[in-house]
Amino acid sequence: MTELLERAIAKLKTLSSSEQDAIAAMILEELEDDLRWDEAFSRSPDTLAKLATTAMAEYHAGKTQELDPETL
Repeated sequence: MTELLERAIAKLKTLSSSEQDAIAAMILEELEDDLRWDEAFSRSPDTLAKLATTAMAEYHAGKTQELDPETL
């Protein structure tokens, strides 16, 4: 276990049980989300590359438009 994680856990131990459970649930959910993303991309490793290639081709062909983050 890293020193940073040990410090975080030491601070968590000072919280109430409900606060500890809430943070534990958030951590577990984040870890499960990471696993789902990893599994999704491992099943189709070329999909993201193909999408990027298509997007770049459309960009170079002038088929895209610049988006203004303020209007999204």
